[in-house]
Formats: sequence, structure tokens, C-alpha cells
Amino acid sequence: MNSLDWVVLIGYFGVVIAIGLWSHKRVDNVSDFFTAGGKMPWWLSGISHHMSGYSAVMFTGYAGIAYQFGVTSFVTWSLPIAIGIGIGAQLFAPRLNRLRSRLHVASPLEYLKNRYNIQTQQALAWSGLLLKIVDVGAKWAAIATLLSVFTGVSITQGIFITGCITAVYCTVGGLWADALTELGQFVIQLFAGVAMLVTAMAKLDGFSTLWTVWDKLPEGHTDPTAGPYTVTFLLAYLFIKTFEYNGGMWNQAQRYMATDSAASAKRSARLSAVLWLVWPTVLFFPMWCAPLLVHAQKPDASDSYALMTEQLLPHGLLGLVVVGFFSHTMAMCSSDANAIAAVFTRDIAPVLSKAARTWSSRTGLLAARVSTLGFLGLSMALATQINSPTFKDIISVVIKWVAGLMGPIAIPFMLGLLRRFRKSGPTAALVSWAAGLLAFYFTNYNFDGSVKKDVALQYQVALPLALSLVLYIVIGLIKPEDTPERDAIIEQINSDGDGSDARATVPAQAGPGGAAVTEGVKD
Repeated sequence: MNSLDWVVLIGYFGVVIAIGLWSHKRVDNVSDFFTAGGKMPWWLSGISHHMSGYSAVMFTGYAGIAYQFGVTSFVTWSLPIAIGIGIGAQLFAPRLNRLRSRLHVASPLEYLKNRYNIQTQQALAWSGLLLKIVDVGAKWAAIATLLSVFTGVSITQGIFITGCITAVYCTVGGLWADALTELGQFVIQLFAGVAMLVTAMAKLDGFSTLWTVWDKLPEGHTDPTAGPYTVTFLLAYLFIKTFEYNGGMWNQAQRYMATDSAASAKRSARLSAVLWLVWPTVLFFPMWCAPLLVHAQKPDASDSYALMTEQLLPHGLLGLVVVGFFSHTMAMCSSDANAIAAVFTRDIAPVLSKAARTWSSRTGLLAARVSTLGFLGLSMALATQINSPTFKDIISVVIKWVAGLMGPIAIPFMLGLLRRFRKSGPTAALVSWAAGLLAFYFTNYNFDGSVKKDVALQYQVALPLALSLVLYIVIGLIKPEDTPERDAIIEQINSDGDGSDARATVPAQAGPGGAAVTEGVKD
């Protein structure tokens, strides 16, 4: 990178901070901070939903998969995400929006204390929080790896730079800052992605590269599934991503909650699904061509895209592509930070502290911002250990840890929204959650903590979710725990119409020591 590239990068950081400061004026309470007060346009929500699913792992881990195996990187990653979000547009998006408009909650998990009980809510909240620290830590490590390739700064310095800049805008402006920054990041990535596509084609056969390159690529590069990414893995990944990208990891749920109506949430999901179907092909095509353009130095080829960018792009455009790397990672990490802050301040803190149950609007907003900073700090600290033997490497954390552990957390949260699972209560939720976590451990590790090497990747990531799903359904049938109060909540979430003024009959749930836990915030 030269001075022109640095001007582009520093200019981008300045714009991001300016957006955060502008968004600060739109945040008056925790509802504004976590759900944009239900005032976000559907198209902005859709673009934000799409962008919050990316990170620099796309340009490191998945670039390595594209380099080694070709088009399977699209078939077994973004394609199942697009299909899963399309399914969720009908099943989950409108119901998640009604959590805010009808139950008047500010956190995706806030309804669980009445849908199940406080113990279930706390189990899902704490386990999800710990998983997200690991997940976001992997994202920081990925972007720092790219930054080190381009600038020579150390991994730790790269983590500190990107984390601090993200902390400024997402802490000040909340979900509004996240969404508006993600809109800008989408525009930047549009230009950067097209620039890389055109440059790669110009280096090969020009526009005709789109149809002439396939015979020149390594054998098997055009196979839809290859290596460990088999058809079984594809089906398992579709199963997992349908839950994860429709709210199972919470930050996407917030995008649906932030729109003004259930219909708008559905339109938002459909837009995100279309973007996931189309845009990744533009990003992946140069990665598929990479074996003809560069020689990857790392065994997993995770440096291939960075090397290609350095060698092919002129200064200025190089800076724009680097900005694209940052934009994806900062979009995902800031959205995760906002979601975790919502869960901590609305779900965990009121159980830990009596004072938190009576926070004023100002105090609650301050707590939201402090918890956002705390989460970012912990994830940045963990990021420095991502390549340790415990975590192995970036891509294993993202694919195996997150995909494998997300299911047991998401099953009670997501299926609890649907009428057909109304009989599944606290017992089904807690047993399915605990069994899924144990299944992940014993599928991946031996009793002594050593890593198992003879279990296929698709089983490592799919078995915990499948076991949780089966137990959640079966226990609900064997031991139904539906009550009039729980049925009333489910009906509020599932009934037709937007009902923005409707309010569920939700009884106050006693917290520790018999104190009532607050039920949410009024928009």
C-alpha cells in the first residue's frame, strides 16, 4: 500500500465514525439503540441483514476453499444461506418483528422468560454470549491477518486498530449506526468487488474469461461439491444456516425486529436472500481464477486473495479493496456486539442485579454502551489466541465451532416462535440445549480433550443441531408444557396483521429473590 491507498483507508474510517456520531442523535433509549425504534426501512434492513453475515473470513478462509476446491465455495456456503433466508422470510422474519411490535421487547431473547422460564433464558443467553465472543474473535483475527499482509503491522496491532474504530461508531450510534454503515459498506464493496472481477478477467482472457476459464482451472474446480464439502455437508449446512441466518445468532433477528411491520420484515428477508444468491458469485469468481494468477503461500491458501489483490490492482483500487475487507468484518462484528449488548442488558443483567430491573432510560442506555465495549474488548483479546492449538485456525472456528454450537442455542429460541411447537416447554428447551452442547463436544473431542480426527466435518457441525431438534420435538410430545399464558404469547407472535398497538397478556416473571423482572420497553 502507498499513500493513496492509505488516504482511501483513513477516509473510510473517518466516514464510519461520522456516521456513528450522526446516528447518536437518533438514539434516545434502549429501544432505539437495539431495534432502531422499529423505524428502519425494509430495504435498509435487508441490506444490513445481508452485510452483517459477511466478514473478512470471506476473503481468507473461504478464499482458501475457493482456491483449493473451486465453485464448491459458493454451492456449499452462500447458496444454502440464500435458500435458508428465503425459507425464513415466511417462517421467522414476521414473527421476530412481532416480538418488538407486540411484546415490546428490545432483545431477541427477552420473550424466552415467559415463553419458557428464566432458567431457559439464562442458559441460552450465557452460552450464546460465550460462543459469540469466540466467533467475533475469529473475525478480528481474519481482518488482522489481511491487514498484516498489506501493511506489515502485527496481528495484535491489526486487531486493536479495527476493534477500536468499530467500538466508536457502534457504541455511539447503536443499530442505526450499524445499518447505515453497512449501507455504505455495501456500496464500497460493490465497487471493490467489480474492480477485482474486471481486473482478474483483464489479466486472463478479458470478458470471455467468464466461459473460457473453466477448462484451464485445476481438475475438480467446477465440481459443485469437493473435498470435505460433500453433498451431506451441503444439506447439513442448509439445515444449520436456515436457523443461524434467520435469527439464531441474534444479530440478524434484530434487523427483522427493527422494521416497522411484519410485512416489511418479510420483504427485508427476501431482499437479503436475493443478495446472497447473486452478489457472492461476483466476489468468488476471481477467487476461483486465483490458481491461474497467484501461488498461495499458506497451506490452506487463506492468503490467496490478499496476494492477488496486491499483484493485480493499482494503488487507489488496492486501498478500496482493503476497505472492502474491513467493511465486511466491521459490519458483522458491530452487529454482533449490538446483539450481545441487548442480550446482556435486557436478559442477563436483570437476573444478576436488582438495580438493573429498575434502570432508568438513561441508565439503561449507558449500560448498553458499556456492555458493547466490554464484549468488543473480550472478543479482541480472544482474537490474539485464535491460531492457538485450542482453536486451531480461523476457518475451523467459524465453520466448526459456530455452526456446531449455534444449533442447540437456536432451536428453543427459533422453534419457540411457532404454533406447532407450543407443547415444547422449559424441559424440552433445556434438555435439547444441554444434549446438543454435549454432542458437539463428544463429536469433536475425546474424553481427555484431544481432538478427534476420524469424524467427517458434516457430522461435526450437524449432529448437535439434529439431536437438539429431535429432543425438542419428542420431549414436547412426551411431556407437553403448554399453558394458557404461553399459548397467549405464541398467538400474539403468530396472528395475522401487524398489530403494532397490540400488547400481549404477559405476566411478570419473578427474578431471583422474588423480584419481578421488567417486561421490556415501550416503543
